[in-house]
Amino acid sequence: MNILLLAGSPSTPSRSTRLLHHVGERLALLGHRYVKLHVRDLPAQALIQADFNDPVLKTAREQVDQADAVVIATPVYKAAYSGILKAFLDLLPQDGLKGKLVLPIATGGSQSHMLALDYGLRPVLSALDARHVLPSIYATDQQIAWSAETGLTIDPAIAKRVSDGIENLSSSLSAISDVAANDFDPIPFSAVRCSV
Repeated sequence: MNILLLAGSPSTPSRSTRLLHHVGERLALLGHRYVKLHVRDLPAQALIQADFNDPVLKTAREQVDQADAVVIATPVYKAAYSGILKAFLDLLPQDGLKGKLVLPIATGGSQSHMLALDYGLRPVLSALDARHVLPSIYATDQQIAWSAETGLTIDPAIAKRVSDGIENLSSSLSAISDVAANDFDPIPFSAVRCSV
């Protein structure tokens, strides 16, 4: 199963992207493969002008299409997820997340922006036909710290939510994989014989 880590922060480095990479590393330890896509690295003019023919944007949309699950990370600005993430999501087809599991992650300045995920991002992900949007993870800037010496430090309460989110995503992917492995070819009704 393929996982896409979709970073929606316009800045680098960012807390949301560091948290996203942490999630990716933990998923890799559980045996999952992932690829990274940073929206800020896409060509700005093509993104803003919704140039569907731009080859870099086509490749980015193909990465989404090929993923079984997408972990989306965004900072929250003014009670909403980032504008560049919205610009990219707008380029996806109406069913661009069809059949995919999605784990939304966000960071923001205070707890007052926590509902931006549920009231802003979740409806968009559902409108893109996501198979299942997992419970979101929100952390304030104070709950995520970075230093060159110690790396990423996560507040214990958020670390628990991250761990639960990773486990939920991993077990959901495993369940889907098991169902796909045990899939069988349907028997046409005309081939069924009944006796009384």
